[in-house]
Amino acid sequence: MSVFNGLSSIYDLGMRPLEWLIFRRLRRRVFPSLRGDVLELGAGTGVNLPLYGAGARVTACDYSGEMLAWSAQRRAQAPVTLVQTDAQHLPFADSSFDVVTASLLFCSVTDPALGLAEARRVLRAGGRLVLLEHTRGSGLGAWLTDTFHPLWCAWSRECHLNRETARTVAGAGFKIQRVERHALGVVQVIEATI
Repeated sequence: MSVFNGLSSIYDLGMRPLEWLIFRRLRRRVFPSLRGDVLELGAGTGVNLPLYGAGARVTACDYSGEMLAWSAQRRAQAPVTLVQTDAQHLPFADSSFDVVTASLLFCSVTDPALGLAEARRVLRAGGRLVLLEHTRGSGLGAWLTDTFHPLWCAWSRECHLNRETARTVAGAGFKIQRVERHALGVVQVIEATI
């Protein structure tokens, strides 16, 4: 069972300060431009779903059924299919999607390399990976995330503050096209291709 089942009803409220400070602006820049068959991993409460344009056909996945129940209540311009599944074991055929995306997911996946290998498997030739993640950061950001990680991980049980997601993306065989760093490098937009 996902720890997020118990948090689903208050997740958006708890995230609201961070959404207003940084994530909302980045989401509005990243998600509306995605087109074609889009797989969103870790869709959570569906905060990104209203942002996709009519040129996208979205399959939104989450491990938590309770989070997906909140996603189902979101209005969207794009057609959306909800699927309860683990990002590490996707029930889709090889080469099924033009884009795989996720936001604030790979901090919580048990084996990020396995989740990214699955993302790569389901992408079509020329497909794109687009992530909005919190990561270890650099300089002071790295020190802060390393310092607070043990306490945060013990409390959250799943979220790792100091993962180096861009490095893991490259290690999974993706070609990094761009890493955009915000908030001492702790928040990153990562774009890659296969």
